[in-house]
Amino acid sequence: MLSVNTNVGAMVALQNLNATNSQLQTVQNAINTGLKVASAKDDGATYAIAQNMRGDVAGYAAVSDSLNRGISAVDVAMSAGQSISDLLIQMKAKALAASDSSLDTASRQALNEDFTALRDQITSVVKNAVFNGYNLVDGSTTQITALSSADGSRRLTVAAEKMTLSGSIVTIKSTNTISTQARASTMISTIEKSLTNVNAALAKLSSGAKKFSIQADFVQKLSDTLTAGIGNLVDADMASESAMLQSLQVKQQLGVQALSIANQAPSITLSLFR
Repeated sequence: MLSVNTNVGAMVALQNLNATNSQLQTVQNAINTGLKVASAKDDGATYAIAQNMRGDVAGYAAVSDSLNRGISAVDVAMSAGQSISDLLIQMKAKALAASDSSLDTASRQALNEDFTALRDQITSVVKNAVFNGYNLVDGSTTQITALSSADGSRRLTVAAEKMTLSGSIVTIKSTNTISTQARASTMISTIEKSLTNVNAALAKLSSGAKKFSIQADFVQKLSDTLTAGIGNLVDADMASESAMLQSLQVKQQLGVQALSIANQAPSITLSLFR
């Protein structure tokens, strides 16, 4: 039927052209954003899953920061412990030399001055072993805690090791000297005990640092896996989108041509009235 009021061909051509334009807009959005699912409008279920996974990734970033802070605090404590261990070795050498009964007064006095300087240096090392407000060797805290899960429900702890003078680890007192042969002889065993204790404390701190480090590596791998999973869900395949773009552009041009032809159909009726 020829009609100037209703052009079914034009309506069909317009519907197809609109569908092509809609698909073309979707492809262009994917190319512009690099995402096939950029919003809930694109795919509500996939978007929700991706958002939950993004939340986990953000949580693991906080966990990683917490673990790294813990590792650094323990590393500072270990550095202090190693310095104290070195100082004790030097102090032992001084005490051993001062325990020689044949030593003259001036030499013993010089050794004692070196000993007391090394002894006081332990206190200085302990006071300065601070990272991010934590000092794990001065007795100001019993442990350091770090996050280990994205929801904050699980944590890792490393115990502090108090290495101040007159303590249970460093048993040397702040008033100890080697000013006499007897004091020097007695001090040798005290230093040896302190050295054994400090090295044992260092081993414990090292185990704690390793615990933090292993968890940090795991968290990084887990975060990378989740990020890859998000990409699999929402990232656009740019090669596929490029091919689709060219295809839809051709369809768009053909649709415009088809609509133009359909719009000319009513003009055929003019020939009936010539």
